[in-house]
Amino acid sequence: MVLLVEDEAGVRELARRILEDNGYRVLDAASGQDAELIFAKHRGSIDLLVTDVLMPGLSGPDLFLRLAADDPGLKVVYISGYATETMARQFGLDRSRPYVQKPFTANQLVSTVRSVLDGRDLASPVGRPA
Repeated sequence: MVLLVEDEAGVRELARRILEDNGYRVLDAASGQDAELIFAKHRGSIDLLVTDVLMPGLSGPDLFLRLAADDPGLKVVYISGYATETMARQFGLDRSRPYVQKPFTANQLVSTVRSVLDGRDLASPVGRPA
């Protein structure tokens, strides 16, 4: 199951529809705080966190650290409208984590999610310079 966290309703709805149309079960949240509640309720059944990096309150990377403390096997895909280099430099984004740049295509999102869930090495994920 995928936990999708995005504060922009339109982006969240689009990403959810893309993932569901490709066979994924998706829970979604508009904030990091809501995501923590959903995660606690569905403990053990969430395989992947797909989260915006910058959100009011709790950032995507901070959310991932909190959730991964309870579930060390949790995987993550970050999404953001900012370039990877900017995110890494200004906001401390871990560049080793898969990243999809907004605006993204359905294929970009689905292929990154599939690769992460399959455990394939993402040496150059979508949005990250090679």
